[in-house]
Amino acid sequence: MHKTIAYQGVQGAYSEQACKNAYGDYKTIACDTFHEAMWLVEQGDADLAMIPLENSTAGRVEEIYRLIPKMALHVIAEHFEPVVHCLLALPDVKLEDLKYVASHPQALAQCHHNIISLGLKAEAKLDTAGAAKELVELKDVQRAAIASKLAADIYGLQVLKENFEDKRGNTTRFFILSREENIPLFDPSKRYITSLIFQVKNIPAALYKVLGGFATNGVNLLKIESYMGTEMLPGSQFHIDIDGHINSDVLRLALKELAFFADEVRILGIYESHRHREVEYMI
Repeated sequence: MHKTIAYQGVQGAYSEQACKNAYGDYKTIACDTFHEAMWLVEQGDADLAMIPLENSTAGRVEEIYRLIPKMALHVIAEHFEPVVHCLLALPDVKLEDLKYVASHPQALAQCHHNIISLGLKAEAKLDTAGAAKELVELKDVQRAAIASKLAADIYGLQVLKENFEDKRGNTTRFFILSREENIPLFDPSKRYITSLIFQVKNIPAALYKVLGGFATNGVNLLKIESYMGTEMLPGSQFHIDIDGHINSDVLRLALKELAFFADEVRILGIYESHRHREVEYMI
């Protein structure tokens, strides 16, 4: 029986492309919402969920940061997926036949100059793969869609232009979520990330004191995000990604200091750093 991985979007979405690249032997499950994808894993109806956290162009996925504090899942890995936009059309259609192009607003923005250069009118849709699916249903030779190559394969469309984005290097970072905790054994020769959320105590300079523990122990913070805490607790809540494994000596010391000035410290996951980060570490 195939293991399964859930994602938000219709077939051919970039999230499904990420699923296939990271877990090629898993069966993908399309979901209408991020919450549904996570809920399937929580209920045991899917083994994993592939959830986008942030994009190098568009920034963080706001909804995910609202869902993470409420979820009962564990982060077991991260995945970086390059976003390669393709200009798709019905079979046998030529570039000069086109007048309109449809896609998600973010994809349209990332391909703006190329769209203008072809003299096309942009039309916003809910998602990229959905635009590709609708193109097949409309059967209009004047229309194109911007979506993934996977969407072209699924819906029988031709790729008129690959790498249609104006600027290369657009990348989305995903969390892979599991119902089971999976902490890798600490190997000093490998790179790890520890992701956690915490609520600062409602005292002066609480965040400064929390971060001071990482600084004095020489621990590098890869990411820090803030958002308002719960109605019951007045302090702000933070999500941080830490360069290191929870079982390393320096991180243990830093987290001890964190505990003095923070409430509700929760480890989301400890996982190996994705190979995409290797260039960053070498700089």
